[in-house]
Parts: sequence; structure tokens; C-alpha cells
Amino acid sequence: MFVCPATDDFFRSRIDHMIDLRHPLAVLSSRMPWQQIEASVSHLLSRKGRAGVAMPDLDLFGEAPVMQARKSNAGRPRVPLRIMIALLYLKHAFNESDEGVVERWGETPTWQFFSGQAYFEHHRPCDATTLVKFRRLLGDEGVEELLAQTVNTAVELKLIKPQELQRLIVDSTVQHKAIAHPTDSKLLETARVKLVEAAKDAGIHLKQTYAKEGKALGHKAGRYAHARQFRRMRRTINRQCTVVGRLRRDIERKAAGLTSVAAAVHVALQTTLARVAQIVAQSSSKKAKHGTPKLYSFHAPEVSCINKGKSKQPYEFGVKVGIASTLRGNLIVGAKAFHGNPYDGHTLAPQLEQAAILMQDTGAKPRTAFVDLGYRGVDADNPDVHIVHRGKSKRITEEERQLLKRRQAIEPIIGHLKADHRMDRCHLKGETGDRLHAVLCAAGYNIRWLLRMIAKKGLSFLVSLYLRLRAGLAFAALQLGWMAKEHLSRAQLASNRMVLA
Repeated sequence: MFVCPATDDFFRSRIDHMIDLRHPLAVLSSRMPWQQIEASVSHLLSRKGRAGVAMPDLDLFGEAPVMQARKSNAGRPRVPLRIMIALLYLKHAFNESDEGVVERWGETPTWQFFSGQAYFEHHRPCDATTLVKFRRLLGDEGVEELLAQTVNTAVELKLIKPQELQRLIVDSTVQHKAIAHPTDSKLLETARVKLVEAAKDAGIHLKQTYAKEGKALGHKAGRYAHARQFRRMRRTINRQCTVVGRLRRDIERKAAGLTSVAAAVHVALQTTLARVAQIVAQSSSKKAKHGTPKLYSFHAPEVSCINKGKSKQPYEFGVKVGIASTLRGNLIVGAKAFHGNPYDGHTLAPQLEQAAILMQDTGAKPRTAFVDLGYRGVDADNPDVHIVHRGKSKRITEEERQLLKRRQAIEPIIGHLKADHRMDRCHLKGETGDRLHAVLCAAGYNIRWLLRMIAKKGLSFLVSLYLRLRAGLAFAALQLGWMAKEHLSRAQLASNRMVLA
């Protein structure tokens, strides 16, 4: 067994004696304001006091409620807050899942050093589901604080000038939801399955579930669509609508007579029936009713169909996300999800407001926003920010016209967010999950940005040191050559004197 003489624990060696402390992640771990981050989010994680349960008690005066203490469900000790925050940073910085990040953490000493561990521990820090609960507790305020601290760290390390935070590039993209491609036949088959499951949970006996016919109809509709036999496909879908409608009406009739169903089961049953009715209505009609949003996923009703004008992928199913980055430096200072597929221009004001809040510790505020033509016509909604786009080419200065060429720099940023930091597919639940995921992806991007800039700064320091050493050696060689030349001239002069004598 390896024993380090400098450790306090005889049987374990310290991590700082196992890794290279010049590694960018090790340098960043000592530069991040961990105490400030923990103090900012600790109030979101405070344990809530539980009230007692009123239990009936009979005495001479009748029934009287008596408060009975509840048993504590505290369980095992809480995982240190810095470890949980570091896991979220590392998950999105290195494109890992919840399961993958806890497994890799137990095998990587540098990650453990980043998390504040003094000794290497070859086991998982927590269960993967703990990250799910931790994200839910943090909420929007907590994850935005994690993103803001990455911006503060970049400014404190002088990796970006505070003046650069005043000029932003704003653009929008689509964060895809983890759903299957929504077709009418798939949605109807899912609705049939969910109806049968809800009836079973509520204790409702169904005479027929159409399991075999429903599965066959789904396969038949897919084959007809592939063969472009749309009339036959339409007849198959109409039959699926009939089957699902029969099941829904049967369950509604039998649910009306139920009295001993729990409230939660009853609410779940009503929610399922409402979603099934919406799916049947939109599948039966060729055109959606005006003002009624379509349902593209049974388990994710918040999903929208967004058309960004791409020829390869004309329709994307998810949520629109606004991204704000600096004009120079490519540091993300804001990320916000907008549900309901709003017009891009209507998202600019809340996006700039979020960026201003996240940058308030640096003392900078957004002054100029470089955008594309999707943000036209919103100058009155943002009076404090100068909006620049190519539609104003005759009204902007020559300098702004040159800087507008940098607007395209946000496109590779969005590409890296999707390819390297998990924004390509959101697996978190509901609208809250979409908002948290967008901000955490931006925080992971900033962590990788900090690592690259620290490595670049260290490399530039080594290069400058090498050049200084080289210049010093050249000067020393010059001095030695001059001294040798002077010595030879003196020797030659002495020999000449001897000859003359």
C-alpha cells in the first residue's frame, strides 16, 4: 500500500499529492467562490419543520383532537453541498448523465479535488436520484446562481474584461424534449394504453381493452404511411379514434359510480381522460381548432412544435431557449426557456433582464444587443439597450456595422451547447425541468470555457517565460563573446609590444 508521509491519515494519501495541481480543473477549484455559492443556495435547502398529525381521542367530553408527533424520515446524513454543486457543474461540463457522473466521480481524483475532497474515495458520492431531488430543490433561483458565479469567476480571474459584458449577442434555439416523433397513430395507441392503466389503478373493470387490435392498427398505419397510401392510413387512424373513444366513454360511465377512490387516483384519472379527449379530437379533424394548442406527447404536454426554417429538420419538438453571450470572448451570460413558442422579439426583454441580474455582481449591464432579423420591431420594449441588426444597416455606425459580423459567433456556441453539454435533448420533467436544464447547460459550457482559458493563460505564461529566458541566454552569450573578443585583443596588443621591444 502506498503511504504518503505528509498525510494526516496513515492509510490514505491526499489528493493534492496524487494529481498535478497545474491541471486547469485543479486551478479552477481554488478560484471558484465555493463559500459564496453555498451561502447563496443554502436557504433553498433548509429543512422544513413538520407539524404533528391530529389524532382523534375520546374522553368524557366527546372526541378531542390530540397532536401526535410524527416519526422523522430524515434518513442518512446529507451529502455535502459543495459535492452536489460540483456534480451538477461536472455533469454538464463533460456531457455525463446522472448515473455516469456519479460513477466517473468515484474514479477520477481531479473531480474529487474539484469537489473539495481531501482524500481519494473509490465509491460513488451519492445515488443518481439524489441529483434529481437536488435540482428540484434548487429551482430557477439556485441554478441561475450557479451560472452567475461562473461569470463572476471569469471576471475575477481577468479572463474577460468587464466592459465586454456590456455588448451581447442574443439568439434563440430549440431545446428538444425526450419524446418520440408525434404521429397520430402513435399518440392514439399511447392514449389507449394510458386509459387501460388508469382504469386498472382506479379499480375499474373493462370488458375489452382492444390490446391486440390496437397494436395491429398502429403497425398497419405505419406501413400505409411508408407506402404513401394515405387514404388507407386515414381509415386506420379513424378506427383507432373509435377504439379510444369507446374506452374513454366506458371509463367515464363507470367512474361516475365510484365513491371509494383516493383523491390522487381520481385526479390522475381525470387528467388522463382530458388528455385522451384532446388527442382524439385533434386526430379526428384535419385542421387544429384556432387557439387550441395541439398535444404532441402524452407525458410532456408542454412540448411545442417549432419551425426554425431549417430544410433538413423543418419541425422541432421542444421548447424555445434564448441564449445571450458576450460579443467577444464567447462567454454565456444568460439562458432562458420560453414555453408556448413566442415570437423571438418578445423574448428579448426577459432575456436581457436575466442577463442583467446574473451580471449584477460584476457591476456591468447590457448596453448593446446584436441580434438577427427575428428580433425586429422591439426597440420600444427595450429603451435602455441599443439593438443592432442588419435591418438597420443605414442607421448604425461603421463600427457597429463591423461588429455586427461577430453576431454569427453565437451559432457555434449553440452547437457546442447541444453537442457537448446536453442541450440536444432534455430528459427533465415538465416546464420546470426545461428551464433548469437550459441554465445548467450554459453553466457547464462556462466551466469548460474557464478550463480552456486557464490552460491558455498558463501556456502564454510559459511562452513568455521561455522567451525571457531565451533573451537572457542570448544576452549572456553576447556578453561572453564580447568579453572573449576583448581578451583576445588585449593578448594581441601585449604580443605586439613584446615584438617591438
